[in-house]
Parts: sequence; C-alpha cells; structure tokens
Amino acid sequence: MNTVALELVPPELQAGTRRAVEEIGTAAEHCRSSGLADRVRHVMIPGLVAEDPDRPVPLTPRMDVLDFWQAVRPSFCAVSGLCTQVTVFQREDQLTARVQRLCDAGMDGITFVGRPHGLSGADAPGVSPDEAVARFRRQLPHRGVVLIPTRRGEHGRFAGKCDRGATFALTQLLYSERIVGFLREFAAHCDHRPEILLSFGFVPGMERQVRLIDWLIRDSGNELVREEREFVAHTAAGSSRQRRRDLVDLFRRVVDGVGDLGFPLSVHLEAPYGVSGAACETFAAMLDHWSPHAPTSP
Repeated sequence: MNTVALELVPPELQAGTRRAVEEIGTAAEHCRSSGLADRVRHVMIPGLVAEDPDRPVPLTPRMDVLDFWQAVRPSFCAVSGLCTQVTVFQREDQLTARVQRLCDAGMDGITFVGRPHGLSGADAPGVSPDEAVARFRRQLPHRGVVLIPTRRGEHGRFAGKCDRGATFALTQLLYSERIVGFLREFAAHCDHRPEILLSFGFVPGMERQVRLIDWLIRDSGNELVREEREFVAHTAAGSSRQRRRDLVDLFRRVVDGVGDLGFPLSVHLEAPYGVSGAACETFAAMLDHWSPHAPTSP
C-alpha cells in the first residue's frame, strides 16, 4: 500500500447525506489549503459501534461505511478506500457477504477489529480478527489487524495474527515511542514483516476539558499508557504552536526509529475531534519530515 491515509469518521445517521457531503467538503478544503491533499492516497473510514457508556463524547448512530464511502468519493476522487470492520457481531456467512460488498465498492484493504471496550466475550460470539484474516486470504489482498504496542502480551498476539494471514497492522494512536522498541523486539524474534500503518492523532486544546483521546488510549494500571496519557495532557495544555511542535517531534522520533527495521511503512492520520485546519497543517508538517511517497504534481 505504501500510503498516507486520512481518517474520516462517518457523520451521525440522522443528519442525512446532505450533511455528510458538507462535512466531507469542509475536510477536503482543509486538506487543499494546508497542502495535504496531494499527499493523501487513501481515506480510512472506521466502522463504529457502541462502547462503554462513560465515553466522553456519546457515540450516536452513524452512517454506514459503504454509504459514507459513496459520499466521500466525489470530493476525494483521487484516493482509494480503507476501512475497519468489527467482526465479532457477525456469523461467518454474514461477514463474508459484508467483505464482498466492501470489496465491490472499491475498498483496498480492511482492518478487522475485535471486541469494543467493556464488552465480554459472551456478548460478541462472532468471528474473531484472527479467523477473519485467515478466512479472506484469497478474497482480500490487504488484510489488517489492530496493533497496540503498549498492550500486555501483544508480541505473541500480533505474531499469531501474522501467522493466520494478516498483511498489515493499523497501530493504536501513538503518543510515545513505544512502537519503536516493540517492532525492534518483534523483528529480532519473528520473521514476519507486515506493513505497519503508523497512526498519529492531532491533539487540540479542547482535549483538556473533554479528554476523548485520554479515554481512547486508556488501560488501567499500565505504566506505558500512563506515560502516553501524560504526553497527551501536556500537549493539550500548550499553545497551538507548541502542540504542533510536540506532535511533529514525536512523529520524527517514531519514523526515524522504525525506518531501518525492515517493515514496509505507511502513515495513518486521525483527528479524533474532527478534521480541522490546524489538524491538517500539523499533518502536513509531519509529512514534510517523512512520507511513504513523494507528493504528486497538482
């Protein structure tokens, strides 16, 4: 894939298609004005499901990934599609039909996602991500899984997913250099070299009050995550210039640290509070340091 992917979250379902088109147009304009537009090769559309009730921003019903992708394409006509698909609520036949529809709609790759926050295994008896990457080896060339470098036992979990057929990994939002040590250790003990989509998230000032990013990356009792949460809090408290400097410096340290480990690398850019001019300007500054590909000509 060797790509830069910009995440666009489907809007509230009740807002309708017209509102979706307006939001997409605004995001596209921010990309153009910041110089990001000619660097983005994929749009990443997450398939959202309800999680813990303590989520700082309530998750209302959202437009389906397929419907949103159709609305996105006219404004981002030069890009391809990636998406996430929660697998555990569907039987194998249901998931197979869903994957086929996503492929028919032009999705280049799918990241298979397991249980949401706070959900027990009994409430999610469907297909696991491990089973999904194995099941769709022939049907889907780019089969992704989630990689959380701060999670306990992640080396063995990730190796198992690669054994089953994962070809790429979408990392959790990175707010430390933990991914560097993780991949260095993984490379030393495992021959798998899947493509790594390094995920970087913009931190706006409103994070100080809302703490959505803090909620997204939390893991009680995990010292590595505590350090990342402290980085997010410190960054959110700074000036807009300082926030950009902190995030671009983190990006530099991560990509420089993993660049010689033999993994194909891509970049996933996410604005948890919505795509804004400040977010796109920060993302463009990151890509000025390193990008998987050179910018295309206008």
